[in-house]
Amino acid sequence: MSSRTPEFLTREHDPADPSPWLALYLDRSTPLPDAVKEAWLADSSCGSRQYLLPFLRPLARAFIILIQVVKTFLPRKWSHSKLLHRILAWGLEHFVSPEANWLILRHFHLGAQVLSFIARNAPVQVSTTPLEPMGIADLKDELFVKHDLNLFNFVIRLNGALREAGVEMHAPEKVDFSMIRDPGLRLEDMPQRKRNLLDLQSAIELFTPLYQLMLTDNDFWRAANSLQLDETVGIYAAQILGAPQHLILVNNKHPLVPLSTLRAGYRLVLHGLSTEMLHSLLMHAKSEAEAADSPASQAA
Repeated sequence: MSSRTPEFLTREHDPADPSPWLALYLDRSTPLPDAVKEAWLADSSCGSRQYLLPFLRPLARAFIILIQVVKTFLPRKWSHSKLLHRILAWGLEHFVSPEANWLILRHFHLGAQVLSFIARNAPVQVSTTPLEPMGIADLKDELFVKHDLNLFNFVIRLNGALREAGVEMHAPEKVDFSMIRDPGLRLEDMPQRKRNLLDLQSAIELFTPLYQLMLTDNDFWRAANSLQLDETVGIYAAQILGAPQHLILVNNKHPLVPLSTLRAGYRLVLHGLSTEMLHSLLMHAKSEAEAADSPASQAA
């Protein structure tokens, strides 16, 4: 882990002035590993999140409106996805906090594992296209756009196969958790220059107008509305596990109600957190299944 221990873990608890970040870190109602929760809250409690984001968010949303007007005069297919991803990777490398970069890279791995879990346990065969970048430079291969495409293509392939076979998603006799694991990414390997200070939410708000500018309207709209599928993926996992209560922590609005792209930055943060929550729940379920299958458990 990073040597930068967050302030809320070093300050002595004062009952007259309790730290809200410490309360969130110690709370066990949200199923996140301590390392992930520490990184998430350290990033959320940093200076740029507190002082920069309130000014950056309205400006970014104003630019989204302005860019939408500008793009009415550009060709419909105007797009520079490769350049976009080079700019995003450069910005992440040089300005974004280690915690935020670590969480972003983890997101690709966790998303790939969740889709693989659903595919492996579905009552039909469905392929996946995992994206597992090991470093920020790997994102240059248009991974953000490919991530959105993968999600929609997976839902289409899965439900097409279910309809053709005339079956519904249901819990298998034995759930396969073999693909669920820690991705092996290390926070200490992330860029840690003095200028790597920008928090995750500020970075997303800053990059969202750029994302809109350099993609077609169709690609940007699809990317923004891929966030609607968080509940969809959560429902698939709940059906496989037979545990609908897990859905309460996988929340990004109703999948059948597309929302304005103005709030895409905020909802992208929810998307990342929902994926972390679902993966953590699957890791816990895997541990329980392995404990139940252990020789000691079976002997008892």
